[in-house]
Amino acid sequence: MERLNYGVLEKTGYQGFVLKNAPEKILQFGEGNFLRAFVDYWFDLSNEAGSFNGKAVLVQHSGHGRGPQLNEQEGLYTLYLRGSEGGQTVDKKRVISSVSRCLNPCDIEGFEALMRFSESPDLEYVVSNTTEAGITYDPSCQLSDKPASSFPGRLCQVLLHRFEAGQGGLIILACELIDNNGKELQKCVNQYIDQWKLPDDFRRYVNEDCTFCGSLVDRIVPGAVRDREKAAAMAEENGYEDKMLDVGEIFGVWVIEGPDWLTDRLPFKKAGLEDSVFVVPDMKPYKTRKVRILNGAHTGFALGAFLEGKNIVRECMQDAGIRSFMNKMLYEEIVPYLPLDHKDCRKFAEAVEDRFNNPFVDHQLISISLNSTAKWKARLLPSLEEYIKDTGKLPRCLTMSLAAYIAFYSSDVQELNEKGLVLKRPSGDNYVVEDDPWVLEFYRDHASDAPADLVREVLANEKMWDQDLRKIPGLEEAVLQDLCLIREKGAAKAFESCL
Repeated sequence: MERLNYGVLEKTGYQGFVLKNAPEKILQFGEGNFLRAFVDYWFDLSNEAGSFNGKAVLVQHSGHGRGPQLNEQEGLYTLYLRGSEGGQTVDKKRVISSVSRCLNPCDIEGFEALMRFSESPDLEYVVSNTTEAGITYDPSCQLSDKPASSFPGRLCQVLLHRFEAGQGGLIILACELIDNNGKELQKCVNQYIDQWKLPDDFRRYVNEDCTFCGSLVDRIVPGAVRDREKAAAMAEENGYEDKMLDVGEIFGVWVIEGPDWLTDRLPFKKAGLEDSVFVVPDMKPYKTRKVRILNGAHTGFALGAFLEGKNIVRECMQDAGIRSFMNKMLYEEIVPYLPLDHKDCRKFAEAVEDRFNNPFVDHQLISISLNSTAKWKARLLPSLEEYIKDTGKLPRCLTMSLAAYIAFYSSDVQELNEKGLVLKRPSGDNYVVEDDPWVLEFYRDHASDAPADLVREVLANEKMWDQDLRKIPGLEEAVLQDLCLIREKGAAKAFESCL
């Protein structure tokens, strides 16, 4: 079967939108599944709407990226967006044509091509998703490196070359999953300006002519189809082989933190995408919304549901008891007490059940459990505190979720080994808890504690919570009662008791 390219696509009779030729306006650091299912998708829709007319040049992270495969396909790839909306299964397919080529900066030809492109008058945007570890300052990087090993170092090289060529500043959209991603990237670039003793005029160019924007990205992207039979069936249906095929969920939101003028400069509002991609002066409220509602819902039910025998999120949404518990927690204990627009938060929460019920994504509960101590503190403790502050009472579901966390970390402890803390589910199968070593050692050391002693020690552990939770009136007694209910009658009965 022939590999996807423009000629092959035309022979299949594909009727969707395709843009073969357009100026290269985007420099994108990262060729992975997420950026291609997210950023390149939004720009592709903008091309179709007539508000952009541009393409992206991708830069792979290392010498072993997927650039050659993308170049063989002339930048084309098939994107499937799959999920559930309003309880109905959605399965959309689109050939993305907003990418022109991919460069490998780790060989000299690729590095020189990157420098040449940095001089282009058509270039307007830099986009990046170089993982959480990507935005770091590495003092071993030198200006003479081809390229610098760190992403901020490479970006500094690009901007310096563009500055020396007399070209204007760029809009830089950081998508890495760290706090203040845009500001942190700008900080790292300035550290290289200091280290490499670059001129003051260039510093002004970076900090005044260029615009560094943080952003919050929200879309689950499982990526390639790994089932060979399914992949073969999709290729047969499409009429071509696609080595860069990508899969993401239907839901997607991109919140960009930047100045007001950026709304009109970016193509998304003119393309009618303002509900999905928009500019705000401060993205913190949107991060809070995501952490408290989406991530909070996951952590709130996942640990108890796992003890009850569930393995993936979708199974939980098909269980009336767990689904009702989650919705009560969201709509009665979290959303009303968020210091944000409640209408907007309810709309965001309404999408959660559909996202969790995605028939195409097998999101493992055990993967959600990773580092649950820090997750419970960040995602759920603030909601518990807000609820108590406003009502003077304990939130029933959030309190139960804290008991479920303790139950998950203390269910018949077997051993602590190099993989983590090994425990046993009520069903009899072992599972491994992964967390900070000191957390795992704490639960190992308290494995034989009576329930009351265990609850007291957990709530009193200020290293876990940055406070003594026993000082919250009634919390210790309520958590103990819920822990005993989970251990004696199971998590399903415990969830049911909250309704």
